[in-house]
Amino acid sequence: MQQILSAMRRAIQDYKMIEDGDRIFVGLSGGKDSVLLLAALAAYKRFSPERFDLQAITVDMGFKDTPVSETDTVSRLCEGLGVPRHIVKTDIAEIVFDARKESNPCSLCAKFRRGALNSEINRLGGGKLALGHNADDVAETALMSLFYEGRFSCFTPTAYMDKSGVTLIRPFVYIEECDITGAVNRLGLPVVKNPCPADHFTKREYMKELIKTIRRDIPFVKERILGAVYHPERANLWPAAAPPPRGDENA
Repeated sequence: MQQILSAMRRAIQDYKMIEDGDRIFVGLSGGKDSVLLLAALAAYKRFSPERFDLQAITVDMGFKDTPVSETDTVSRLCEGLGVPRHIVKTDIAEIVFDARKESNPCSLCAKFRRGALNSEINRLGGGKLALGHNADDVAETALMSLFYEGRFSCFTPTAYMDKSGVTLIRPFVYIEECDITGAVNRLGLPVVKNPCPADHFTKREYMKELIKTIRRDIPFVKERILGAVYHPERANLWPAAAPPPRGDENA
C-alpha cells in the first residue's frame, strides 16, 4: 500500500486535488480500481495535511445477475473503513441494452452513470467526485482520441463540471493497472465482477491489447505515451495553418 499511497499523494499534490474542508465522494463501482481508491483515500486521510470528509457512492445499474454476496462484501469494506456508502438505484442497464440496444454503449452508459453520481452528490450537499482512472486508462484514452477523433487529447486529473457544480478528481493517474491489481490481491480487497455484457469487448479493451502488442517490439511505449500526456511542454505540433488568401472581390 505504501507504493500506492506515495504515487497517489504525489498526484493529489501536483494537481491540488484536495483542499481543507473538502467532501470527497468515491465513485465505488466495486471494481479493483474503485475499491483500492477508497481504501487508499481512507488511509491517506489519516496523515493528509488537508482535513476532508470521505464517503462512497455506488450506482446500481440495474443488472439482474449481480450476486448479493459480492455487493455485501463491498458494504462491509466501507463499514470497516468507517466510510458511509450511498447506493443509487437506476435502470441504466435496461435503457442502454434493452430499450436502446446500443451497439457501442460505453459512452452513453458513462454519461448516465456520471449524471447519477453528480445528482447524488448534490442531493447530499455537494462535494468532489473521486474516480479510479489509472495510468493505463490515461494511455488508452490518449490513443483512442488520436485514432478515433483525430486529436491528441485525454481526460484531465481534475475537472470542474459547470452543469453539476461537481469537481472531478482522479488520484490514481500516476499508478499503473498492474500495481493496482497487485495491491488489491495483497490486501485481500473485495472486487465485484463486472456484469456488463460489453465488458472486454470495447474500444478501450482494443487499445489495451494494442499497447500490449506494441510493447513486444517497443517495451517502453506505454511510458512514452504517458510522458507525452504528463509533459505537454514537450509537444512539438504544427501551428494552425494560415487561412487561404481571399480573391480580389473587385476583379
